[in-house]
Amino acid sequence: MSVIVIQFISVDGIVTDPDGTDGTPTGGWAFRHGRETVAGDKFRLGTALDDGALLLGRRTWEHFAGLWPYRDDPFSQRMNAASKLVASHTLTDVSAWAGSQLVKGEVVDAVRREPRDVVVAGSVSVVRQLQDADLVDEYRLLTFPTVLGSGERLFPEGFPRTFLTTISAEQGGAPVLTCYRRDSEPQASSRG
Repeated sequence: MSVIVIQFISVDGIVTDPDGTDGTPTGGWAFRHGRETVAGDKFRLGTALDDGALLLGRRTWEHFAGLWPYRDDPFSQRMNAASKLVASHTLTDVSAWAGSQLVKGEVVDAVRREPRDVVVAGSVSVVRQLQDADLVDEYRLLTFPTVLGSGERLFPEGFPRTFLTTISAEQGGAPVLTCYRRDSEPQASSRG
């Protein structure tokens, strides 16, 4: 089982309001280059989406549940068919989007019990919990050529030192998809 975090991200590491639905002053930056820039399987999820589970926080799930069920292109069909785990302490009904189920108990415990790959889309509060528990195995970041200057960062100030291995980097129009896998800390070299 792997935990894969997927994010739209600015060059300066901001993940806040990429589509503008939160109404922040800098929101909508990911769509500046057109909707086709973010359409389809830009994160190269492949079997992770088909055989794994999407993990979404309440706000992201509510937003996605208002969009995806009404789309019918091939990628939307895959999103709609995917298993979805919803991390929320306030929602009681997630039947609005097929394949959704509420996480029972704490999200970190649920992820530890999950036998399938888990793909976390957006949902920064969920990502933070998984980062704090050292459960994120891979980051797939669609980096846009934009500097926002303020907003919530994927790796906030004080984030612990973490070593990643670059798996791939691929330009897809304006943004670049970079895939990083967690690496172990290198051994300190001995000096003679």
